[in-house]
Amino acid sequence: MSNPSPSKTILILAANPKGTTSLRLDEEVREIEEGLRRSKQRSSFIVKCRWATRPLDMQRAVLEEKPQIVHFSGHGVGADGIVLEDTLGRAKPVGGKALAKLFSLLADQVDCVLLNACHSQKQAAAIAKHIDTVIGMSQAAGDKAALQFAIGFYDALGNGRGYAFAHQWGCTAIELEGIDESLTPVLLQKGSVKSGPSTPSTPEPSISPPTAPGSGESSPDSPPQAAHIFISYKRDMIPDETVALELYQELGHVHDVAIDQVMMVGTKWQAWIDAQLRKADYLIVLLSDVSVRSEMVMREV
Repeated sequence: MSNPSPSKTILILAANPKGTTSLRLDEEVREIEEGLRRSKQRSSFIVKCRWATRPLDMQRAVLEEKPQIVHFSGHGVGADGIVLEDTLGRAKPVGGKALAKLFSLLADQVDCVLLNACHSQKQAAAIAKHIDTVIGMSQAAGDKAALQFAIGFYDALGNGRGYAFAHQWGCTAIELEGIDESLTPVLLQKGSVKSGPSTPSTPEPSISPPTAPGSGESSPDSPPQAAHIFISYKRDMIPDETVALELYQELGHVHDVAIDQVMMVGTKWQAWIDAQLRKADYLIVLLSDVSVRSEMVMREV
């Protein structure tokens, strides 16, 4: 008779800094633990949690707990990284380069990283150069969608399924709830891109970097090229905001879309808007009776 496989440790790192949108992180952890307790292979998993996680807390936790699965739950700010906390409880973004360095030292221990945070796909891609399976979010993910994905993912693992199946099971859980975000969680695997003779030996994740419009010819069967798009609208006004968010959800699957909903609390919004406009390939402006009379338009006129 073969020996039972050793238990896997799931390390959950949670952060909801001061000044950021409140997230129900305790509910996510509770549902993960409850799902695993109910599963057939409940003895195969040990869940460890760290709350109000700072960068040092994360570094210490992966050393002390020696997890096989690392799960981050919280906010993400795109290229700037996932959001941990500083010593005063304020937002502390940690970028993909630093995360990749950390996980490169843990490649013989960690086999899966799940970044359950908005716009975390870039960080996931950096980590996937060193870790076998990494999941990140391609765009903003609603609190309910993130929760449903986590529940489905760990329910599948707890019933003996692999990471790829668990990813699909989590996406299906989102869809069954009637939430239009089932394509947001993206799974990346180390070495999944075939290397040719001139390709560097370092394996790359299964996501290609965005290509700027006009930067080369593509065949009719090529996927659409990613562009920087800025959406301008009057916030807190219906239907302006409703239409803006629908555009953001649709375009965000392919393109880098800037909308003020992704700004963190405390951001100098005028400087942020100016920077986004300068790099935008396309500008979408939603005009209505309300938006044309907004303070920004009237001031510029």
